[in-house]
Amino acid sequence: MGFLDILLGRTKAVAPDLDQLFGLPSAALTLQAAAGFTPTGTGAVCFASVEGAAFADAHQEVQALLDADAGRSREPGGGSPVERVRDEYGYSWLVSRREPDDLPALVSDLHAVNSALEGSGFGPQLLCSVVGFQDSGQRRLGLVYLYKRGTFYPFAPLAGEGQRRDNALELQIKAALADDLRVEQDLSRWFPIWGAPGL
Repeated sequence: MGFLDILLGRTKAVAPDLDQLFGLPSAALTLQAAAGFTPTGTGAVCFASVEGAAFADAHQEVQALLDADAGRSREPGGGSPVERVRDEYGYSWLVSRREPDDLPALVSDLHAVNSALEGSGFGPQLLCSVVGFQDSGQRRLGLVYLYKRGTFYPFAPLAGEGQRRDNALELQIKAALADDLRVEQDLSRWFPIWGAPGL
């Protein structure tokens, strides 16, 4: 960053750091101790919709990569290791499901999906990754990783009709995870991810 950038208040973009995802298992322990939230076993990678043969090839590569992981503990019934879902806003999600107590494997899945898409030239389309959590009262929480920022934030949709979120819970989780994850400090970037799989 140059002197002129500093004077004009411009900041250098943060490069994606997918290895930050590997901090989620230890953050999950803190989350359970501080707020009673445990993993649901569902995680997803969101990206701007892409069509065509190049993306189909990348998707097959992701599936082959995850299929090659011989010691998988998938949900009963098996099926494809990664399911593609399109939400009502037109965004695509590659969803992985694991046993709730196998968060390290789920995080490895998300890392592999992000890396494969990035390596196939789809990095600019990657938006975020999310891992789902819930507490004993069935409240939902997602820990969202912003691909282009290299940071996390909590998203807590409220149950019921309408699109409402529990801002107080989100701020509580932000404080609890400050030592475990690189938390996004700019609250305006805590985008709602309505319709995210697993939330």
